[in-house]
Amino acid sequence: MLLDDRLAARVSALIDIGARRILGIVGAPGAGKSTLAAAVAAAFPGRCVVVPMDGFHVAQSELVRLGRADRKGAPDTFDAAGYVALLRRLREPVAGETVYAPEYHRELHNAVAGAIAVPAEVPLVLTEGNYLLLGSHGFGPVADLLDEAWFAEQPEDARLARLVARHERFGKAPGAAHDWAHGPDQRNAELVAATRGLADVVVPMP
Repeated sequence: MLLDDRLAARVSALIDIGARRILGIVGAPGAGKSTLAAAVAAAFPGRCVVVPMDGFHVAQSELVRLGRADRKGAPDTFDAAGYVALLRRLREPVAGETVYAPEYHRELHNAVAGAIAVPAEVPLVLTEGNYLLLGSHGFGPVADLLDEAWFAEQPEDARLARLVARHERFGKAPGAAHDWAHGPDQRNAELVAATRGLADVVVPMP
């Protein structure tokens, strides 16, 4: 995906401010958030770092203990407070200090700590995830920590097809992939859709 001129201009405006800025990319599961974030990073190499919200998934073993593993991806299966704390730290970089963020690895079903380096001199942090504009489950402070929020949107049939294919790619049988995409993921998608009107820009995804 190539970033269009309209979106590139918005990113340039954030970078040109001169102080650290945070751009949030929101969307339902499978809507193309990661694709859009990657397009921004590719268009502005060395000037931004992508820090996904998914790094704050609660560990699989803890979800099992809590009885929430069967709806992994719901708002209460994330460490929202940890995510908010990281965003606050990223907003106020200390000269010469690199902040390390966690990264979710689908093949491990867990996050890996310290996997993403964010040097102090990088002017823009891109953060992408489902619940950046959600007012509940501990995510309420996130919106105020973003300088701008984009909502990635894709037609439902295409989004669901992509989501099923992704689940299959990471180990789910076809039937289980379909059931998860149309069950737990769909309930989460409906929560995300309700936050669409809070975004600064809606980005139709190919």
